[in-house]
Amino acid sequence: MTTSSTSSTSSLSTLLNQLTSATSGTSSSSGSTSSSSSSSSSSSTTSSSGGSLSAAGIGSGLDVSSIVTALVNARKAASQDQITSRTTQTNNLLTGLSSLNSALGGIQTALATLSSVNTFNSYTSTLTAQGSSSSIGTATTMSSAQPGSYTIAVSQLATAQKRASSAVASGTAVGQGTLAITVGANTMNVAVSATNTLADIATAINSSSSNPGVTATIVNGTNGQQLMLSSSKTGVANAFTISADATSSSGLSSLATTLNTAGSNEAQDAKLTVDGIAVTSATNTVTGMMDGVTLNLTGTGTNSLTVAQDNTAATNAIQALVTAYNSYASTVSSLSSYDTSTGAAGVLLGDTTLSSVQRSIASVLSSSVKGNSIGTLANVGITRNADGTLALDTSKLASAFQSNPSAVKDLFVGTNGYGTKLNTAINSYTSSGGIISTRMDSLNSTLTQLSTQQTALNNRMATYQSQLQSQYTALDTLMSSLNNTSSYLTTALAQLTNSNSKN
Repeated sequence: MTTSSTSSTSSLSTLLNQLTSATSGTSSSSGSTSSSSSSSSSSSTTSSSGGSLSAAGIGSGLDVSSIVTALVNARKAASQDQITSRTTQTNNLLTGLSSLNSALGGIQTALATLSSVNTFNSYTSTLTAQGSSSSIGTATTMSSAQPGSYTIAVSQLATAQKRASSAVASGTAVGQGTLAITVGANTMNVAVSATNTLADIATAINSSSSNPGVTATIVNGTNGQQLMLSSSKTGVANAFTISADATSSSGLSSLATTLNTAGSNEAQDAKLTVDGIAVTSATNTVTGMMDGVTLNLTGTGTNSLTVAQDNTAATNAIQALVTAYNSYASTVSSLSSYDTSTGAAGVLLGDTTLSSVQRSIASVLSSSVKGNSIGTLANVGITRNADGTLALDTSKLASAFQSNPSAVKDLFVGTNGYGTKLNTAINSYTSSGGIISTRMDSLNSTLTQLSTQQTALNNRMATYQSQLQSQYTALDTLMSSLNNTSSYLTTALAQLTNSNSKN
């Protein structure tokens, strides 16, 4: 019996060792891609004390999710790093080029104001009363004005025609017929019934679609109600005439006769002289008497008119250009910077487009304007600071305007002026289809390609993860089964050993 028991025990032990070795081998092979899984699986041992068998880390103890995630991340890492790196670099370049484009756009905005027709052709006009005369009004100028001094003598202001009817009691019927009111070549016919009052006639005149330019008003005076007709516009040409047709009653004919009789408020044109030259105007806003000058007359008398060039707009525009350039210089400095202590570099450091822009702008500003008596920016007060920005001496600029305003204008907006050449140089970069625009389109195309690559990588990794999940789930199931078998055999061995011991 003892010999038989020993033989049985030996056979079971041999079988158990074979199963344990098989379990360890399977776990080691399946977990070769994960050191933690391999280590856990190969740690199966048989304990001689107590006759029990333990297998740490196998079966349901296998962390399938962590293993699969680690394997997917390991395979994805190289491709992902490449896509991420290129995406970041491309976005940085786009941001840098966009900042450069905006800075150049700021200069172009300033140049647009500088080249505006009104910037260097702005004038002030002043009316000054002579002797005992009072002010005749105000004057405004346009870009076509010319500097000079003139004597303006106003003898008559333009007025509108006004006429009133005789007074009648309120609500009195006037008579029937038709009134014809004419202004110039336009006539309005107003039908009047036997019961119509002055108020009815006024309403009919004002509401007529064929009204030629007359306003009717009822005035309730101390003697009764009166109808007042007024021309809508001043000037002799806008005076009106009124008549009643042959079929009209005597009352209506009398009204027409009264309203057609000249009174103290007749239409007249404004009359004035400019240095003795007679001028008339249908309105008190006198335009066309002088190029670029408009008079707004409010009284009669003699005034001196002084027209002088106003350099405020041009000075402000030149200062705006200097400010825009300095903003550009600050942007370029940031984009091309390099910090030796940290190694941090601007996103366009060493970039060929940025270098090209800098050379183009520097070439324009460092040259002189041929054929111009002023010649350089320094001669109008624009100088370069040590940090590359510009500074404007407004006093020196004012002196240049004082001595030769046309030369200052030509220096900036002439055919060979700084503004003209600078705008041409910048436009080759900022225009649609320009260098910056084309390059940004290319970079955006690269981002689209990288996005496609990212999607493809994600899809591949999703498939790979699904495959690994299936494989390791199957392994976990197998290990659980082997673990159950090991437990069963361990229990059986313990029972057999106990039985032999008793025998």
